[in-house]
Order: sequence, then C-alpha cells, then structure tokens
Amino acid sequence: MSLAAVSLQPWLSNAAQILNSIICFLVFLIFDLLDAVFCVFFRFLDEYIEGEASPCCCADDGGGRKVKDDGLSESVYERKNIFRGMRFLKTRSDSNEECEKTGGSSMKNRWSDCGCESCLSWMNDDGDYRLHFVVKEPSNCMHDGEKCRGRASENVIFLHGFMSSSSFWTETVFPCFSEKVNQDYRLIAIDLLGFGKSPKPRDCNYTLKEHVEIIERSVIQPLQLDTFHLVAHSMGCIIALAIAAKHPTSVKSITLVAPPYSPCEGNDACLKALGKMAGKKLWPPLAFGCSFMSWYEHLGRCICFLYCRNHRIWESTLKFITFNKRDLNFLTIDLPRHTHHSAWSSMHNVICGGAKFMDTYLKILTKAGVIINVIQGGKDEVVPIDCCIDLKKKVPNAEINIIPNKNHKTVVFCREKEFANSLELTWALK
Repeated sequence: MSLAAVSLQPWLSNAAQILNSIICFLVFLIFDLLDAVFCVFFRFLDEYIEGEASPCCCADDGGGRKVKDDGLSESVYERKNIFRGMRFLKTRSDSNEECEKTGGSSMKNRWSDCGCESCLSWMNDDGDYRLHFVVKEPSNCMHDGEKCRGRASENVIFLHGFMSSSSFWTETVFPCFSEKVNQDYRLIAIDLLGFGKSPKPRDCNYTLKEHVEIIERSVIQPLQLDTFHLVAHSMGCIIALAIAAKHPTSVKSITLVAPPYSPCEGNDACLKALGKMAGKKLWPPLAFGCSFMSWYEHLGRCICFLYCRNHRIWESTLKFITFNKRDLNFLTIDLPRHTHHSAWSSMHNVICGGAKFMDTYLKILTKAGVIINVIQGGKDEVVPIDCCIDLKKKVPNAEINIIPNKNHKTVVFCREKEFANSLELTWALK
C-alpha cells in the first residue's frame, strides 16, 4: 500500500463519520416533526372516538418540571424535540403535567389497542387484577395431586425482559433442570405487569414501585415466599434488584442476565440511560428500532396500532406462508402481547427510570451479602458489554460471566442446559 493511500485512510474515516452524523441528524429531525404532527393527530382522533384525548408525554422542552419522588423517569418528558414548542403544532391541552396523568379507566381498552379475547382476558368486574404466573411445584411437595404452598425447600422467581413473557423461561430453561431441582425447588415464572397474559391497565405508569408491589401482591404474599432466589433477563433485572433491595433478608441469590445497568444517580441518570440503551442510531437495525420506539411516543403508537392491534392477522399470515399448522414459536406470540402504553411506560420508567435507583439497590444488597451473578453474551447488541464492566466496578464481589459469540437472547437460548447448570451452581452456594 502506498504512502498516499495510508495517509488518506484517517481522512476518509473522519469524512464517513461526519456524513453518517449528518444523515442521522436529518433522519431523526424528520421523525421529530412527524412525532409532533401525530401528537396533534392522535389528540383529535382520541377525542372523536373516545370523547377525550389520551394523555401523552409531550411536555414543552423549556417548561421544566418539579422533581418528584414519583418513580417517573426524566427521559419521558425531557426528550428533546424542537417542533413541540411551535405554536402551529401546539394544542390547548399541552402541559408539563400530561406525562404524570393516565387516561381512562384501567378496565377500558383504548381503541388503538387489540380488543381480542386473549388480550382482554385479564379484565374483571371488581378491578382487583393480579399477575399471571406459572408455577412448577417440586415433586416432593405434592401430596395426592394437591399443591403444597409454603413447604418447598427452595423458591425461585423468574422475571422476563422487555416484550416477552414467562414463556421465555418455561419453554427453555424449566425442562433442563436436574432431578434434584425438580424435587426440591418451586420454580415461578411471572408475566410482568403490561406483558404476556398479565394485566395492562391504562391508569398505571408502570413504575418500578408499581411492578414490585403487584409482584408482592400476586406472588410473594399468596405463595408465602419467606426466602427465594431471583433470576431475571434484561428489563427484568432492574425489577429483580428493586425486589431484592426491598427484601434483602429474604433473597438468597440474584442471577442477572444482560442487565441494563447505568452507573449514575441524580436527575440526569435517566437521560444518560436512554442515550446508552437507545441512543439515536441508524445502524445496526436493532439499535435503530430501539431508538425509534423509545424516542417517538406517537410514531411508536402507530407501529403498535399496525402490528399489535392486528396481531391475529399477522400470525395467521405467518402460519399460511410458512405452512405451519401448529402453534407459532412463543417468541412470535409474545412480541405483540402488550399495549403501546405499557411498553412505552415500562421502557422509560423501568429501564431508564430505574437507573437513578440501581446504585442504591446494589449498596443494600452488597451490605446484606446477597450473591449476585451476572451473565451476558459477548455479542449483545441490545445491552452494551460496558454494563457488566460497570456493575463489576460497583460490586467487586459480583460474579461476571461473558459468554462468547452469544447475543441478547442466545445467551439463554441454544444453551439452555448449560444455563440451567450454572443456575444450580449459584443456588447451591447459599
């Protein structure tokens, strides 16, 4: 290679980065405008169909908001969009308090969400809804076919990640445990609030506090779980840490798979977490999808309307073109099993909003001597590998396992037996 070619390489690399930045800026500027337009569009459409506009989180950028200990993430209302403040796109209802409100009855389905029997099965007349969960009772705790609550030698709670369900664990890891675990351990896989078969109420902000309280009310208290292990994936890791910090003497161990950890506290922690987990990027496609759905509330609602509301059509079409007469893969079934409100709010108030609490949770658990085991794929494109490194710095005693050539999901899938064995080794330590 000639000297001239070598000297041109840095210049070409810098030029490519500048060009990519310009294209990225222009593309997301267009999305900013479209999101502001669809904000007005959905307001009028909601008022026309339902009689009142559904509250949104389009607060004025310069309006500010009083800091409150309400669990809401700053990323919800401080996402920058230069078009929101423009008079021709502003409606009389715009307010910095909109993101704190929730619209409609919890038992009323929004017109843009799916209204099929499966998606509304959680609704009841008394409004006292509970989470859906799957329990695999230990064989030594079965008498005459009846389940024995409170008598299992060990209890394990499994929490899934974003846009998933309890099937993430029951269809993969549950069948791979040893005979000892099957005899002595009660395995509990939960559908988190807003996902799977669990309730998806409209009058809920899906904050960490709300997630933890409904898990306590639906699982921990009814099943009389005095002690338990926690296993969680992705978004579920933040909820698991919140549960463990609230019950440090009850938790024996925590296994975190691909935890979205951001080492910061304070008012800017949520925005930093948003930039880290869903920064505005055009490539790779997965990163672009995360940024699109996390930054643009109303464009994301359009996608949910097209895909989630019509999931039965898409599932039937997929079955037809693949000549599949059986049930579709659980990942395909789980993907649209949420509302736009439940997914949007959980993304911001758990993944981003949880960033300002995680260091406090880790301090509590370290002081209590809880075993923390972290597993992540070496090729994870959803949660940066830096998250594990930063968590290790915060908790030096944490066990970190980086699995080569595995991504956000294959760190569990395709190695279920190995993953189950690693869990058993962790549980045996306590």
